[in-house]
Amino acid sequence: MQTAFTQLIGVPLPIVQAGMAGVTTPEMVVAAANSGALGTIGGGYLSPDALRQQIRHVKSRTNRPFAVNLFIPKEIASDAADLKQIREILAPIRTRLGLDAMSNTVPQPPRFEDQLQVVLEEGVPVFSFTFGVPAPAVMDACKQQGILTLGTATTVEEALELERVGTSAIVVQGAEAGGHRGTFLPYAKEPLIGSFALIPQVVDAVSLPVIAAGGVMDGRGLAAALALGAAAVQMGTAFLASPESGAHPLYQERVKQAIETDTDVTRAYSGKLARGIRTKWMEQLATYDASIPPYPIQHYMTQEIRKRAAELGMIDYMSMWAGQGVRLATEHFVADIISDVMQEAQRVIHGLSSRWPTP
Repeated sequence: MQTAFTQLIGVPLPIVQAGMAGVTTPEMVVAAANSGALGTIGGGYLSPDALRQQIRHVKSRTNRPFAVNLFIPKEIASDAADLKQIREILAPIRTRLGLDAMSNTVPQPPRFEDQLQVVLEEGVPVFSFTFGVPAPAVMDACKQQGILTLGTATTVEEALELERVGTSAIVVQGAEAGGHRGTFLPYAKEPLIGSFALIPQVVDAVSLPVIAAGGVMDGRGLAAALALGAAAVQMGTAFLASPESGAHPLYQERVKQAIETDTDVTRAYSGKLARGIRTKWMEQLATYDASIPPYPIQHYMTQEIRKRAAELGMIDYMSMWAGQGVRLATEHFVADIISDVMQEAQRVIHGLSSRWPTP
């Protein structure tokens, strides 16, 4: 099943394993790559040393192309006065979980520049990014080293911007997708455009290979995305309950039980809109939406809460990102999931061609 994507990247299959930060493990990336898909390290929260370690782990176990996904930083200014209300909101939750009062200092994320330097030094075949557009110097550095780039778009306008800056291919993220929204242009209201509506509009607007993300869980989804003009699909939720997943056991169990109505979008955990399995935390903080600071401030202000909740098995305070196709998730191995997807896609495509033969 050769497409513009497989030819560009040099992989046999038109499938990308999503780089789910905090969930993707090197074992998942290796399994995806060795199965013929593009495996992706979710490096957004990793320190440079930890990122380098994961890259080398993957390199030692596969000779296939793989990607590293990083978050494009955005300067956010916030002083103590701005954070007073959210501190008051979080205080009783911290007490309930046995945590001390919150420090006045908000932890800082790893520096994107340091993470990128690791990607360049290690010669990672594909650099994927979300939450924005890299500076021209970043794109030039990747191009000079022969590193392909994948950017995330949630609208046609964003896709056009990614094409303008020289991105190799575009991940088109529909509203069904689990995890953080990749929206980066300013909109009066967050765009939540479904995959089936968005994919063909982007395909018509750009000349780059399009990778469909959001709601693709099996071969039927792959066949449908290809029919809409996509050159590949990106899958994340489908792998959450696999043995190679780094998701907490309670998170994996909840994924296996969840149905399509169990997910919602929220800013409660990180300050950036993301889709996950609904929890009491999401419902509780929904009434305080105006007080939630932007990403990544809220992410680091709630980090200790989410970590302690996982340690105590208090699922209502854990973030469990998942897409609307969650009912179709299985606990199969990554290689088996990919194999099943490809076999089913071939059957679907063959079945359609048999049903409506060319005159």
